[in-house]
Amino acid sequence: MIIFGIDIRIYFLLFLAYSFFGWLIEVIGKLITMKKFINRGFLIGPYCPIYGTGAILITFLLKKYVDDPITLFIMAILVCGILEYFTSYFMEKFFHARWWDYSRRRFNINGRVCLNTIIPFGLLGMFIMYVSNPFLISKLEALPEVYLNILAGILLMLYVIDYIVSTNVIRYVGKTTKEIGKDLDNTEEITSKVKEILIGKSKYHRRLLKAYPTIQSIKVRIKEKHEKIKKQVKNQKDEIKENIKIKKEKLKGKMSQKGRGILTHILGVFYENF
Repeated sequence: MIIFGIDIRIYFLLFLAYSFFGWLIEVIGKLITMKKFINRGFLIGPYCPIYGTGAILITFLLKKYVDDPITLFIMAILVCGILEYFTSYFMEKFFHARWWDYSRRRFNINGRVCLNTIIPFGLLGMFIMYVSNPFLISKLEALPEVYLNILAGILLMLYVIDYIVSTNVIRYVGKTTKEIGKDLDNTEEITSKVKEILIGKSKYHRRLLKAYPTIQSIKVRIKEKHEKIKKQVKNQKDEIKENIKIKKEKLKGKMSQKGRGILTHILGVFYENF
């Protein structure tokens, strides 16, 4: 199948190549900051699909901006920023956990994306369109048909197996969070308990925990917000009831004073006439 002049098998191989490139960036970043190797990404293999997806979206959507580097740069930031934001959003909704959080960084949007992480996307977009895509596509298109089929077929099979195994591991995190959330209410407590269970589960669960050591439960946060809102509503109701009670007491007092005044007046008139 040909899409925009390129074989779909080549698109898949490009996706894997950029996913691997993104994994290398993540690993090197952790080597520099933490001085140790960490297998980053949701999947077990050496690739981060979000990078591959971003690269394919750039290839699909930004071809018409190749003659305008500034627009290409801005559009690459926009495309990849939206991708990162909604990846974070849906991962939270599906698996009840926040996998990265930029809330402490300046110029962030709901902690999902921030300025200093999306600017490099613009540079990567330019690199993809001007350098890597022309090179990789030309090399892949030069492969004999049989080799292209074998390479794409084997890598697809390995990727699907990895995806199934890794998704089950991630689902286990969401399931565990949900179960523990029935008994615990505190974010730190439930996160600690989930991590404790992951450590004792399997090497794949431990790998995921090492890849995302700052993972936090989202379900509990939502629960805490719900409880906070309930408490605020209750306090407001109690305050309203107290105000009504005070007003009633004041009204009663005024009525009593007025009643006594009227009675005194009537008695005075009575005494004057008799």
